[in-house]
Amino acid sequence: MTEFNLEDSRKQLKIAVKEFLDQADFAKDALVVLGSSTSEIHGKTIGKDSSIEVGRMVIDVILPALQARGLHLAVQGCQHLNRALLMERSEAEKRGYEEVLVVPAIHAGGATQVAAYERFADPVEVEHIVAAGGIDIGDTAIGQHVKFVQIPLRTSVTEIGFAHITYLTSRPKLIGGERAQYVWKPID
Repeated sequence: MTEFNLEDSRKQLKIAVKEFLDQADFAKDALVVLGSSTSEIHGKTIGKDSSIEVGRMVIDVILPALQARGLHLAVQGCQHLNRALLMERSEAEKRGYEEVLVVPAIHAGGATQVAAYERFADPVEVEHIVAAGGIDIGDTAIGQHVKFVQIPLRTSVTEIGFAHITYLTSRPKLIGGERAQYVWKPID
């Protein structure tokens, strides 16, 4: 295994996020979920070696990229917070999400949630969301937070540091059978 390099990972993530957002083509004000294992990113086992430095790098790349496109971020916490999500209070209230009382910590929420807590203007935790899509760095299982029907996307970036990265978008359900007509255009 080669040595972990934070700057190389930052460069990989910038490319990954741009390619993902270009393909997903989310509507303005869409909610995007992020799952991130900083342990996996720097070559350790998920949940075993959280790194606030890596968490800050992830948030500092993803948050401005989403904001520049008019999108909103929800950051999934670890299993110790039952996968609760950190987001801006204004977005949680606008979407009718119920706040839960907890503040993320390195080993209860994870380093990426802690970094987001530091960067958000007025952060709150919520239990459940319905996001338009998301990014999963380190196999953190974000699918439970993305609306049905989920569509996996591919970019040229398959790893951030040592962590596997996957991408999801979604589409409305197609109903009605052979006589139905649809206006939704699938992603090629």
